[in-house]
Amino acid sequence: MNTPLLELHNVVKRFGSQTVLDGVNLQLGCGEALAAIGPSGTGKSTILRIISGLLSPDAGEVVFDGTSPIRVGMVFQNAALFDSLTVAENVGFALFEHSRLRRRQILSLVRDKLAMVGLPDIGDRYPAELSGGMRKRVSLARAILEDPTQTQTGRRILLYDEPTAGLDPVASTVIEDLIRSLKDRGHACDSYIIVTHQESTIRRTADRVVMLYAGQVQWDGPVTEVDRTDNPYIRQFFSGSLEGPIHVPTGA
Repeated sequence: MNTPLLELHNVVKRFGSQTVLDGVNLQLGCGEALAAIGPSGTGKSTILRIISGLLSPDAGEVVFDGTSPIRVGMVFQNAALFDSLTVAENVGFALFEHSRLRRRQILSLVRDKLAMVGLPDIGDRYPAELSGGMRKRVSLARAILEDPTQTQTGRRILLYDEPTAGLDPVASTVIEDLIRSLKDRGHACDSYIIVTHQESTIRRTADRVVMLYAGQVQWDGPVTEVDRTDNPYIRQFFSGSLEGPIHVPTGA
């Protein structure tokens, strides 16, 4: 791996008596597209929140590359849009609240980002008027919008929390290709981590996969190896088998 943009060293996170992360070690290199997979409740989204600073680890640390500033953006699972604001107001929210830009300048930047995610001319709509896939893309436009008056140096990491959850296969493909193209074209980020359960999203967006279970990384390797590895966690996850080391709750 090239010089990591970030590293997790023995990260532990507990919620009450439940240990969600139990000594997680993880690296993200510059230019990487990393998928974090595993059953529900294994701490995947918790890792994103710790990296973004929304949560603090109970032990261990997150270390960013010290040679240049690292900027982190987050795309939430449910899009997290304000229903009472228009699409343009949602995308430009941070700039409206915290920048000195004029409204017309912000709206121009918003239009550029909406066009970048394939949604031109919808700035005056409200979230309730959009499909699930469109709301996801609006959330992505908001995550990549930055203040051009601020010096943007260093690297940028995007964190995606289940970006294709609840979408039909066609809408999922649109989001998957958009995520990949925004990085490959250098428009949005240098690297990203994507939390997902969907096999198509794993295969279309990831270069590397980490499998989380029981609070620890059980497998870490290239996405091209998921069909060849004998790792029992990967084999059970991708086959959907009830037999294997992943505990299947009963009585539901």
